[in-house]
Amino acid sequence: MPEMRPPSAAELLNAWERGLALSPAHRAMLLLIAACPDTGVPVLKQLTIGQRNARLLALREWLFGVQVAGVAACPQCGERLELAFDTRDLQAGPLVTDGDEGTPLRVAAEGVEVSFRVPKCEDVLAIAAAPDAGIARRELLKRCVLSAEREGQPQSADDLPQSVVSLVAEGMAQADPQATVQLSLTCPACSQSSSAAFDIASFLWTEVEAWARRTLRDVHVLATAYGWREADLLALSPTRRRLYLDMIGG
Repeated sequence: MPEMRPPSAAELLNAWERGLALSPAHRAMLLLIAACPDTGVPVLKQLTIGQRNARLLALREWLFGVQVAGVAACPQCGERLELAFDTRDLQAGPLVTDGDEGTPLRVAAEGVEVSFRVPKCEDVLAIAAAPDAGIARRELLKRCVLSAEREGQPQSADDLPQSVVSLVAEGMAQADPQATVQLSLTCPACSQSSSAAFDIASFLWTEVEAWARRTLRDVHVLATAYGWREADLLALSPTRRRLYLDMIGG
């Protein structure tokens, strides 16, 4: 499996800049590439979404620590909920292993038998340009269904009953639990219990973007004051950059 290391400030800034106009799936891949520079992109594209997310969680811990703060809205009353949790508590279950990936998953219902696999990074990248979520889900299903039969006759993924599609989605979630992590919420205003999906890819990108803009402002101030090159400033540790900024009132 891909080996990881914390990216340098310059590497992370380059990934952020390249991803500004791209889809969330492509941004997640850029962050993964920054953390796995010695692994070929084709190898990274073969990771399941759960495997990708586990690595993005590790990257997040390296960059910003294990404590996460966020907000959500209560689905019952709309109350603003403040969230605080530890990324180490987000391990949803055993990750898909190399051996597991070679074994097709199967479901049978309403006379239909379906063989399928869990989605991989290359799948979500391929459907990133889909015009809406419904089309994206259908395209993802077609990519991941290996075969489907009704009474021995081949079936198209487009023709599968919704109940069978739901079973396929459940099978994917069970086989690759880190792909979708749910947070348990309780509203203090109405006592309603609910859950919310935590998308590490989008959340981490938001944090990286905020970090990138802060870092570029710091570089601008220091370069203006000292005439140093961007590469030299990025090579400084965050602590030393902050000390220089304090000395010039930045």
